Amino acid sequence: MLGGAAFRVETPENWNGTLVLYSHAYFSAGLPIPPEVWLANRKETEHWLLANGYALAASDYEGRFGFAVEPALRDQIAVLDWFERHIGKPRRTVASGMSMGGGIAVLLAERNPRRISGVVATCADIDHLAPYNMSLDVTFALRTLLAPDEDIDLVLADDPAASTQALLGVIERALTTPEGRARLTLAGAFGNLPPWRHAHHAPPVSLVERIQQQAAWASSSSSALGPAGRADLERRAGGNPAWNVGVDYGSQLARSSQRGLVEEAYRAAGLDVRDDLERLAAEPRIAADPWATGYMYRYAVPHGITPAPVLTLHNTGDGGASTDQENWYSGQVAARGGGDRLRQVFSARGNHCAFSGAEEIVSLQTMFARVETGRWPDTGADALNSAAARFGPEYHVVTNFGDFADKVMGPSFVPFYPSPLLRGSR
Repeated sequence: MLGGAAFRVETPENWNGTLVLYSHAYFSAGLPIPPEVWLANRKETEHWLLANGYALAASDYEGRFGFAVEPALRDQIAVLDWFERHIGKPRRTVASGMSMGGGIAVLLAERNPRRISGVVATCADIDHLAPYNMSLDVTFALRTLLAPDEDIDLVLADDPAASTQALLGVIERALTTPEGRARLTLAGAFGNLPPWRHAHHAPPVSLVERIQQQAAWASSSSSALGPAGRADLERRAGGNPAWNVGVDYGSQLARSSQRGLVEEAYRAAGLDVRDDLERLAAEPRIAADPWATGYMYRYAVPHGITPAPVLTLHNTGDGGASTDQENWYSGQVAARGGGDRLRQVFSARGNHCAFSGAEEIVSLQTMFARVETGRWPDTGADALNSAAARFGPEYHVVTNFGDFADKVMGPSFVPFYPSPLLRGSR
């Protein structure tokens, strides 16, 4: 234990001098999370790295569960300090991370520019405040349009579990009627939630199937970032950091990547979306507690200064951490003159963090080459797919988070241009 956090270090006998410091994802209490400290997104990735001479280290963060960004920033550096004292100073340290951990890896590099040589952020929430604001928009629309008479607390809930279950019930009922489905698409559009949920299946074609898969993301958002999920963050931040005061939902819809789906669903239901936008405009808004918002800016929103090169990897159909995060982050980096220090690559799958070990290893190899040579290798989709295809079938297993089913799938890097982040924090 270091400072109240479990940690793990693995150093191969043939250590090549590079350390990969891994940051784990958001762990929700009650999920069947294995008890060991994770060293990579997938076991295949961990085994390959060790077999090829890379040392691995990670903290489990104090408390392990919930929005543990603040303790992670401290505990990960404590592990790095321990490694340098007991193993030796790495020649290079690459910070990697999954989901929330990808954002932590970016923050670690910004805050420790002399100690982090490169970053690989997979399926990352980089602007950690944005998803809470966008989830508030989604749940605000669900409550206003589909449950106006229900007692549902969206923030600072008296009974977070009950309010979350109420929202999940609202989504389930709405799926049974064309009118309900239309309003679900409008709520989902405020979070840019994609109509593609399953990692092993192609994007759905029919309107009802697309709405069902987008609604599955709305259910996930309501669970992870809704009243129950917010309770942990609100405790850490000392209040509610999210707001929708001043948000024009008509403008949000006009900017949303899901506007076309909304228009199609409203035509099918015989409704006029302008009526529902007027209802949203008339509904009393939710203000943030300024000190809680300040907490997020202190600990959870990067500046995009990229003192170390950064590579991001994202599924094109990710509704757990929107690809729009990549658009926002690239804008932050470009505004600070660091465009050549960032590369963003995408895998054509639905679901969140649905990557194979081969895709993860190729992404890490790309960063190792960038760190060693000072130049980016070819990060085009064809080059990355060719590199990933050289691995055996055991490295091509993709997990569909939700049912946790596995399937062997070929590499799926593609060119992709994400939509703007609707509620970026800067």
